[in-house]
Amino acid sequence: MSTEGSYYVPEQSKLPLLAALGMGTMAVGAASWVIEGGTSTIFLIGTAIMAAVMYKWWSVVIEENTQGIVSDQLKYSYVLGMYWFIFSELMFFVCFFGSLFYVRVLVGPWIGGEAAIGLFDDTPTDAAIANATHLWSGYDATWPPLVTPDQAVNAEAAKFVGPQEAMSWPGLTQLLSWLPLWNTIVLITSSGTVHVAHHALKEGNRKKFVQWLGLTVLLGVFFLFLQAEEYIHAYQELGLTLESGIYGTTFFLLTGFHGAHVTLGTIMLLIAFLRGLKGHFNESDHFGFEAAAWYWHFVDVIWIGLFIIVYVLG
Repeated sequence: MSTEGSYYVPEQSKLPLLAALGMGTMAVGAASWVIEGGTSTIFLIGTAIMAAVMYKWWSVVIEENTQGIVSDQLKYSYVLGMYWFIFSELMFFVCFFGSLFYVRVLVGPWIGGEAAIGLFDDTPTDAAIANATHLWSGYDATWPPLVTPDQAVNAEAAKFVGPQEAMSWPGLTQLLSWLPLWNTIVLITSSGTVHVAHHALKEGNRKKFVQWLGLTVLLGVFFLFLQAEEYIHAYQELGLTLESGIYGTTFFLLTGFHGAHVTLGTIMLLIAFLRGLKGHFNESDHFGFEAAAWYWHFVDVIWIGLFIIVYVLG
């Protein structure tokens, strides 16, 4: 069936409404989960709704493509949609990096005394600086903050307790046991393996494509395992938790959301792997896999930024 010059219009569907319901339920569930005494039940319900919706939705799109009713114009709209999706995800992380910059470069020095010193019209004396430098007496503005301002004032009344250690660069002597380094090696390696799989598919070598894509999926799962180990290490041995003041909040916010994106990317690649086993995709028609590969490269680039800013420079 030729689709040249035509545009396929799908039937009306309730899937977008169900997707909105699932995402809304996940958002409410995530918010209630982090509140003291909250549970993950609502979040898991939203996740189940989204999983069912995406399974059905992707099944419909795959079926339309295998039937040959998808026009070139519609395929191009898929490409544009993926471009905008990745761009929106990029802006998502830019906001988080921006918040980290604001807290680390501006807020920290302000509450450590720069804001108070700026109130002087003339050059302040040493005595004046000593009296005005700290908005919280005894608090030194450092990053990462192992002591919160509340702790500096009254440790017993402190709501947020700083960690005993940070996840920062450990030095060359402990480099090989540093989990973030291995996470980086695994993720960069997976970017190379998915690239090899992509070229194998373009060359028509399905066996090589499936093998290297399967290896990429395994590396994605291994990365998530290492990140889980890192979180256990942070909570149990370093005292770095979500309650560790602004450092704990920004650390788990950035790495946690990245982990969620790695999970999504791994699922996308797994679906492409299973489709490859069924004989889907060819040298010229494989956007379902290509979109997942683009997303995976994006996730890798974001992690490199995280590794440098949060870990090495943190």
